[in-house]
Amino acid sequence: MDAELARILDDIGPRLRTIRHDRGLTLEELAAGTGLSVTVLSRLESGKRRPTLDLLIPLARAHRIAVDQLIAAPATGDPRVHLKPLRKRKGTILVPLTQYPGRVQVFKEVLSPREPKLVTHTGYEWLYVLAGRLRLILGDREVTLTPGEVAEFDTTEPHWFGPADTTPVEILHLFGPHGDKAVVRTESR
Repeated sequence: MDAELARILDDIGPRLRTIRHDRGLTLEELAAGTGLSVTVLSRLESGKRRPTLDLLIPLARAHRIAVDQLIAAPATGDPRVHLKPLRKRKGTILVPLTQYPGRVQVFKEVLSPREPKLVTHTGYEWLYVLAGRLRLILGDREVTLTPGEVAEFDTTEPHWFGPADTTPVEILHLFGPHGDKAVVRTESR
């Protein structure tokens, strides 16, 4: 085995541990979500067991990320399409899809469970659920959204959104900093 391949394999265990910790998961919770034993997960994270695809695929599914993010495979092809995920508070993963300051920003987010805390700020937001169940609190109203459903709201209203249960939720999140609203144009035939 060459040195680069050995380094890539050695880096997987610590990366798995970091992802699990960032999401606030215990080994037992991850084992329940993957079907892998606590012992196997512990040995993978400590580097005492070699990672294989049959182990990495359930982990990637449980964390809702691509297998190559677990492996940190070298980028190939057009570098403009290799998005850099940002790890935020307690397991939230944010992938910026646009880079237009002052205009509508688009993100793909994986939100881990956390306690609701209502916030307000200037702007307008749209949320589209890709996977999981999203809990949205707007003032004194609360709604649960499922894949394919969307919400839009003025962010000057107190709001919070996150997973509706104990599993992460994956969303597309659009934010207009100046209260920009979507213009919907449809034509029936």
